[in-house]
Amino acid sequence: MIESQPSSPVRERLASPLTWHYAGFLVLLLFVIALFVRFGLDWAATNARSTDALAGKQVELKALELQTAPLRGLDKRVDLSRSQMLAFYDKRIPANYSSISSRIGDLEVASGVRLTQVQYTQGEPGPDLTEITIEAGISGQYQQIMRFINSLERDHTFFVIRAMAFAGQQAGQVNLRLRVSTWLRRADAEASGLPSTPDAGQAAPAPSPAARENE
Repeated sequence: MIESQPSSPVRERLASPLTWHYAGFLVLLLFVIALFVRFGLDWAATNARSTDALAGKQVELKALELQTAPLRGLDKRVDLSRSQMLAFYDKRIPANYSSISSRIGDLEVASGVRLTQVQYTQGEPGPDLTEITIEAGISGQYQQIMRFINSLERDHTFFVIRAMAFAGQQAGQVNLRLRVSTWLRRADAEASGLPSTPDAGQAAPAPSPAARENE
């Protein structure tokens, strides 16, 4: 009769249900740990991308703020500029052609010069103003002429000296040819009946409301 050999402890443990439970638990544990590691890596990557995206958006927002900064309060500045322009027109732009002629005559008498061959013409109409060109011969002592020119530049009426040309000297009298510009409101210029300036197509632009305000 053949006797059965005792079973090996290893075989007994492998055949034991408890061993398989432990093995299954270990596999499950490793799987869970792998999931947590993968989740942690994905979360870190997502968080990094979110941080980069947020930083990018903040940079874009700052750039937009810098670009739009000059536009803030633009409507108020436009209204202010318009009111300053109208105030300038009221203070420095003549009311009509006769006002210009009268003022030129007053400055002529006050300085002691003599004006000859005075011609008034008007340029092309602008949106608000039309340039009036005054060309005249001027004669007198040097001091008188300088007094007249300085008076023109500082006068309450807005005058701009465009050109002066020496025309000769005789018996202590200096003769110049002078070209001066001023402006009238468009309707006033049309009502003046003045002829057109020969080079009206190249007429200078209307004066800025702030130009020479303190002169």
